[in-house]
Amino acid sequence: SGHILGSAWAELELPLGSRYRRIAVSGDLGRPTHPLLVPPDRRPVVDTLLLESTYGERRHGDEDPVGALTEVIRRTTARGGSVLIPAFAVDRTEMLLHDLVVARRDGLIGDLPIVVDSPMALACLRVYRRAIEERWPDIRPELLAADAFDPGHLLEARTSEESARWNDPKMPAVIISASGMASGGRVLHHLRHMLPNRRHTVVIAGYAAEGTRARQLSDGASEIKIHGHYVPVCAEVVVLDAFSAHADADELVGWATAVTAPETCYVVHGEQHAAESLARRLHDAAGWTAVVPRQGEVVLI
Repeated sequence: SGHILGSAWAELELPLGSRYRRIAVSGDLGRPTHPLLVPPDRRPVVDTLLLESTYGERRHGDEDPVGALTEVIRRTTARGGSVLIPAFAVDRTEMLLHDLVVARRDGLIGDLPIVVDSPMALACLRVYRRAIEERWPDIRPELLAADAFDPGHLLEARTSEESARWNDPKMPAVIISASGMASGGRVLHHLRHMLPNRRHTVVIAGYAAEGTRARQLSDGASEIKIHGHYVPVCAEVVVLDAFSAHADADELVGWATAVTAPETCYVVHGEQHAAESLARRLHDAAGWTAVVPRQGEVVLI
């Protein structure tokens, strides 16, 4: 499905007398422009479609992710600060490292430390490197020639002691740490130390669910609660949706409507307003029967 390495959508065939009822479940769909993974496979003709709606009411802009991230890094390092990026361990960390490789190769950023501070992210990085070396079919073929994740001066913080050294960076650096929505993990220690300092920048790189610290920062919170303490937000906060690995509304509709319409499309896995917006679009523009199921609702397939 082109969302993260190994992700997939599923087709189910349910026997009904002498024939089958066919159901496709999209799961999380990726973007055709993912820098590491090939686009999602075309879905088959089915009777029922369960379609995700994470970005069901939003369209990703045309912003160049490398250029946008580079500008943030240059602006922050010029004032002696560091860039902290809460990032999912699977895929988002690898995407960021790949774009930093491109930026370094093109001379857009200097030789500054790039710190990956997440044991899970480092384990996932090994899997992505193996996927390139072994030519897994998920990976874009142009990545097969070289390591796509080492921008130079790459530091791997494995122990808690190594992590703590970057709570208050003494030199400009880029710190990538989980969890992506700042709901837990080592990134909370970095946020607690770095948010009160105006020199630093926190980059929210992709989707942040309601109720998470990443969403609070995206919405302009003046303080957030970490480990029982309210921490003032003095650092610069930048939201870069260009790094989202989720298909946006246009891409979801494009994938869903590329083949014959199902009898019913159930729009799931999204905040209520996003799911309702996508269902209306499928109904109004494509003439589909598109439904947002209620919590606990039972339907007959």
